Amino acid sequence: MRIGALEAGGTKMVLAVGNEEGKIFDRRTIPTRTPEETMPEIIRYFQGQHIASLGVACFGPIDLNRKSETYGSILMTPKLAWRHYDILGTLGNALHVPMAFDTDVNGSAVGEHRFGAAKDVDSCVYITIGTGIGIGVIADGKPLHGALHPEGGHIMMGKKPGDDFKCICPNHDCCFEGMASGPAIEKRWGMKAYELSDRPEVWETESWYIAQAIVDYIMILSPQRIILGGGVMKQTQLFPMICAKVKEMIHGYLVMPELDDIEHYIVSPGCGDDQGILGCIAMAAELL
Repeated sequence: MRIGALEAGGTKMVLAVGNEEGKIFDRRTIPTRTPEETMPEIIRYFQGQHIASLGVACFGPIDLNRKSETYGSILMTPKLAWRHYDILGTLGNALHVPMAFDTDVNGSAVGEHRFGAAKDVDSCVYITIGTGIGIGVIADGKPLHGALHPEGGHIMMGKKPGDDFKCICPNHDCCFEGMASGPAIEKRWGMKAYELSDRPEVWETESWYIAQAIVDYIMILSPQRIILGGGVMKQTQLFPMICAKVKEMIHGYLVMPELDDIEHYIVSPGCGDDQGILGCIAMAAELL
């Protein structure tokens, strides 16, 4: 069975075809331009692939309420050309196959739950830290939606003592994304994250904000595993720093076996860089 996958990101679109076992047969990456430029190329690709269903994991915010008149649309995204664009309806009118639709980070969470680092648990949080910060949540084996969907990159943060950096988020004074995303690192230090590998003070600050956010997610969602992905987390020296700070910030309040084995609780992705595509495939396979 051939299943289509579209990981629709703000910078690039990853198009792929695979099967329900997670084998990827074909893949193509194209830049995210305007809908008028991008969507015809996506449609042509899938029209030639003989797919039985399609999974779409899309940048957002997006409308996931099936009762809504704008279900399947991108909402108030910073990418102005895509605001209020009915991406799912456009694909459906052209491809005529069953389609699954979720956020890009929920798609990655599904991929990790089905094929990767969280396949042995019922709940997890996937956090991507890169150009932006987002979270995907799996609860009882299913992506969490609620009134809209998790926007965990914009939780409010307490500032690290002595930190006078001005949050770069245009909407918030001190949120996770505005303090700890890749662009925030570049604004704070004057260089991109990968150029700062040998600067311990960079990662001391970064790990403090990441740990603070993780503690909030633990307190609210009580996940059985936390997975950290995205470009910033290629700096693997962050993992032990984050683990130590999470335990310090929880300060003995929670008694959880996971915290006693925290290096296996806060982990890197098990799917490499394929969790988004594999999540799309898993969502679309469920429809069949």
